[in-house]
Amino acid sequence: MVKHPHRPLILTAAVLLLSFTCARSDSSEYLNATLKVKSAHYALQGGRAMSFALKTTAFAVGGEIPKQYTCDGADVSPALNWNDAPAGTQSFALITDDPDAPVGTWTHWIIWNIPAKTVGLPEGVPKVEESGDGTRQGTNDFKRIGYGGPCPPAGKPHRYFFKLYALDIKLDVKAGASRKELERAMKGHVLSQTELMGKYGR
Repeated sequence: MVKHPHRPLILTAAVLLLSFTCARSDSSEYLNATLKVKSAHYALQGGRAMSFALKTTAFAVGGEIPKQYTCDGADVSPALNWNDAPAGTQSFALITDDPDAPVGTWTHWIIWNIPAKTVGLPEGVPKVEESGDGTRQGTNDFKRIGYGGPCPPAGKPHRYFFKLYALDIKLDVKAGASRKELERAMKGHVLSQTELMGKYGR
């Protein structure tokens, strides 16, 4: 049998190519996993995984919002709490809206400059432009200051999203401002976002 003079070189090249392919595959999986962690707003603090999360005991996530938090009841805001805000947070902003409204997304509540040390809002936040701690509220689509609860027309239940933003600055936005003004000021300053959703129908 005649030995092929280049066979060792061919085998060596094949082994190297296989090793490189496996390394690329492992690196790709690692990068994908890292991107997924970041997209879920996770960070490492003190050696453990953290996730910025908004919660409420007023209703189950995706469940029915009780009448007391709507225009059919006392129309007070539900208690909210959150945890694991990202490092560098200087303030929080909250926007509540209904994307199912007949006229398009309806803004029910905008509130900002919530102090960075705050971990929640109590039930029934007073409907005033500015609080003693510097928290400010703006004009909702009912043309009123503060929270305006769900008030949908008869039919299929609407979804109501409570969106909390961790910001790297305290916003220079006057009390009573519109959502458009608030979002313009927030642009480029959102460290992380979390939300929860409830439903209400008549």
